[in-house]
Amino acid sequence: MTEKFEDQGGLATSDPNRVARWITSRVMSALFTDKRINKRRAKVERARLKKKHPHQVEYFHHVDDGYSHLAAQVLVKVAERYEIEVICHLVSSAVGKNVAEPEMLARLSRYDARQIAPDYGLNFPEHVNAPSPNQVKKAQGILAAVGVAERVSIVGAVSCALWQDDALELDRLAAVFGCASDTEIEAALAAGNSRRSRLKHYSGAMFFYGGEWYWGVDRLHHLEQRLTELGADRNGDAPMVAPRQEPNWGSIRDNGSLTLEVYVSLRSPYSAVIFDRAVTLAKNSGVTLSVRPVLPMVMRGVPATPEKGMYIFMDAAREARVLGVDYGHFSDPIGEPARQCYSLYPWAVAEGKGTELISSFLRHAFALGVSTLSARGLRKVVESAGLDWSQARTHLNRDGWQPLLEENRLAMYEAGLWGVPSFRLLDSKGATVVALWGQDRLWVIAREIRKKMQSH
Repeated sequence: MTEKFEDQGGLATSDPNRVARWITSRVMSALFTDKRINKRRAKVERARLKKKHPHQVEYFHHVDDGYSHLAAQVLVKVAERYEIEVICHLVSSAVGKNVAEPEMLARLSRYDARQIAPDYGLNFPEHVNAPSPNQVKKAQGILAAVGVAERVSIVGAVSCALWQDDALELDRLAAVFGCASDTEIEAALAAGNSRRSRLKHYSGAMFFYGGEWYWGVDRLHHLEQRLTELGADRNGDAPMVAPRQEPNWGSIRDNGSLTLEVYVSLRSPYSAVIFDRAVTLAKNSGVTLSVRPVLPMVMRGVPATPEKGMYIFMDAAREARVLGVDYGHFSDPIGEPARQCYSLYPWAVAEGKGTELISSFLRHAFALGVSTLSARGLRKVVESAGLDWSQARTHLNRDGWQPLLEENRLAMYEAGLWGVPSFRLLDSKGATVVALWGQDRLWVIAREIRKKMQSH
């Protein structure tokens, strides 16, 4: 059975998944409110104090992952700055349904890490090639030869030698710390993977503290803020080890010669968090905005596991709070609601309101909790976008939008991206300046706009 679009308010009665959709929306909306998060954190802290345990941060290192290389460079600094016990697990690449495009993700981790490293005061090699398998095994062997606590002090040096293709330095480190056998390496990886799985995650470069995950240097500021609030910061007057990066496009406006492509879907929490800010960036910097909607991953046949879904929604809520973005009252728009809105998109573009329609839909689905499964809900979306509902009804369910979204998906993949939101900045000749995935990359786009303007 398929969902039925009706003019009556509320949920469509013929939708077989309406109850599950409603329950999921309510649960996800409730789980990540400030009140719930603070309550869970307080419970964790009470339990820690009762057991007289130290603040313990677990870090999961994937040696040939670009993001892990950046995280490894700050691990000692974090351990020294905060009154915490840090342990370092070894993990391997995530497999299965949690990672849609593992080879593309590995390439992107190298390209992306190179883009962001200088702004964090970190190093990443100019090349974007993966380390050699033999040297990866050597690095794993050195780290597996020592305990999870001792790894913290050497993982940065091992990672730098690996990514700088410095075989002599790896040999020296192996002579000092030892090098585990293949069997011991596999055992260390299995232990790390198992621990990560028990804690319900799947990626490398992850920090875990007190029931919450923090991804790489990009989310480290959230962990640092939490530790500071707990009184664990040894030097509260100093800047954070990995402070949050903010968009800065400078004071010079472009004349439209640059184009910012924004790839977005209607069921993406991260798209809901950043879409309006991306639109504002384009407007304020003077670059040409090109909004390129794509089907949500789940509607493209890419499964979403519970672990991945929980992390994404939690992280998006956390990011929204820092950005001051209204977010969190959620009504899942998967399936028919998204298709209905997409069917209106070509008409909205012709009316000069395509961007407004997407913005309105994301706001109603992720911030206002409006069920877009009903005509009443979709009408609110349409009219809030400045469009006429009576006209919109004549365009519902029309074909023509599917080829457009597929064209956008193919362009996104060609740029080495596959998830949303993604950004591609083009120069005046249509050549790619930078192409990046993630709502937390808008500051890189702003930086590249500034560089282009300053070079003119």
